[in-house]
Amino acid sequence: MERSGAALGAVLIDIDGVLTVSWEPLPGAVAAMERLRASGLPFALVTNTTSRTRASIAERLAGAGFPVTADDILTAPAATAAYLREHWPRARCLLLNAGDIGDDLAGVTLVDDTDRDADVDVNVDVDVDVDVDVVVVGGAGDVFGYPALNRVFRHLQRGVPLVAMHRNLFWRTADGLSLDSGAFLLGLERAAQVEAVITGKPSEAFFAAALAHLGVEPAAALMVGDDIESDVLAAQRGGITGVLVRTGKYTPETHRAATGTPDHIIDSFAALPALLERLATDSG
Repeated sequence: MERSGAALGAVLIDIDGVLTVSWEPLPGAVAAMERLRASGLPFALVTNTTSRTRASIAERLAGAGFPVTADDILTAPAATAAYLREHWPRARCLLLNAGDIGDDLAGVTLVDDTDRDADVDVNVDVDVDVDVDVVVVGGAGDVFGYPALNRVFRHLQRGVPLVAMHRNLFWRTADGLSLDSGAFLLGLERAAQVEAVITGKPSEAFFAAALAHLGVEPAAALMVGDDIESDVLAAQRGGITGVLVRTGKYTPETHRAATGTPDHIIDSFAALPALLERLATDSG
């Protein structure tokens, strides 16, 4: 299924699995990004990455040769901060996340619910005496041990709302597919009988923020991603043209089991310039 006719005004691009794997550029990705930048077509990198800030991501990508800056990047943590500032101003937020994203959570009050001495291991204490107004779940890692998850569960049991940066079940690293926080989020929701508010992809608000940043309507935008559900089909539900790449977390199994059909499928981001040229010709 392909959409055509509307002039393309901007491109949204996932990072992990599309441009890089374990922050190493995929073949042809840098050259394709250079062609996109030279074309003058506006773009934004929209990522659920929760281990780095926008500035850190831009520095790493630029160091690998990608012509991007922090202004080109919208992260799930930054979108989460905007949501919390709007809906939970001055809330005391418990963050469960692997990685330092403090700079992207400006204006958000983070609290430590372990109520421990400095020399006590964070993974031992399970007290929930510290006041917590909102639980925020980011990306998975070693901090997602049983004590930390159980503390979160106890907060949820007493009615504390749950906000999650994404629902990603796994992502691809240099060592293969690895579990992400969506796998733990499902268990927390089921056990506590709650539903998380999602602030990153695949939330409609996340895509809307990216489009607003670029100043384009959904029909004039194209989304490139390796996650058929959270990247591509979620964008298509919002009126954005979806492009699935066969890199990163893409597998034939998830493709066959998907809830919909991508508008376009390409082997990798390196093939994007040719697709854009063809779409420009079709709409001309």
